[in-house]
Amino acid sequence: MLRIGLFLLTNLAVMLVAGVVLSLLGVGSYRTAGGLDLQNLLIFCAVFGFVGSFISLFLSKWMAKKTMGVQLIEQPRNADEKWLVDTVVELSEKAGIKTPEIGVFAAQESNAFATGWNRNDALVAVSLGLLQRFERDEVKAVLAHEIGHVANGDMITLSLIQGVVNTFVMFFARIIGDLVDRVLLKNEDGRGIAFMVTTFIAEIVLGILASMIVAAFSRYREYRADEAGATLADRGAMIRALQRLQAETSAGVESPLPSSMRAFGISGGMSNLFASHPPLEARIQALRNAA
Repeated sequence: MLRIGLFLLTNLAVMLVAGVVLSLLGVGSYRTAGGLDLQNLLIFCAVFGFVGSFISLFLSKWMAKKTMGVQLIEQPRNADEKWLVDTVVELSEKAGIKTPEIGVFAAQESNAFATGWNRNDALVAVSLGLLQRFERDEVKAVLAHEIGHVANGDMITLSLIQGVVNTFVMFFARIIGDLVDRVLLKNEDGRGIAFMVTTFIAEIVLGILASMIVAAFSRYREYRADEAGATLADRGAMIRALQRLQAETSAGVESPLPSSMRAFGISGGMSNLFASHPPLEARIQALRNAA
């Protein structure tokens, strides 16, 4: 229920902010008696595409804390928490970024994630399961992987890519809807039900195809973050951490995290083209080849 509420809240914020921006830009309707006003349509789609993407980015840290029940370590209460904080501070200094907020979430699956709207205002969180089952040098490599995501600016870059993808999916879906309404069904004013139905179907189809672009970048950033884990911490420990997770994955342990937050898990999909993470064996081999 909490996730549904946050989803609805985010979409309400998108509608409100996008409406204000369009009003300030003086953008009118993109559907006219003479057809689509392509300039207004492109602006309309860009506003909604980027506003949605960036609101999600700005709320990402807050939403992660709420949905995953992250407990921030503001003052270490024991030796393990002190080690965790000291390790993140050390890795952040090596990476040249401000130390992120550090937290732990109650999940028995081995996982971790980093999120936040910029490299100097981020959150790094690890699961209790990972802390309990991984060796300390492996945990350090996992943390270095997450710090790598932050230092590489992956969150903002992914949001920009998602904004562009959203824009063109909406743009071309409405052009297709207009063509079907006017050309095939001969509805001269282009305001028939066919426009709405066709646009809806086209957005689904184009959205699925466009998701391959986002997934491809996501896979690329995982390889870069793995290399950051090897560089900032230890290559051998990074490989062992992936191997340990590979063993857990083979045993059927599933992650509760959304795919966008998973440090190592393989997201589901019809094929590797839609996977947000490369296969673990490919990541292990890439680290070995770069040694």
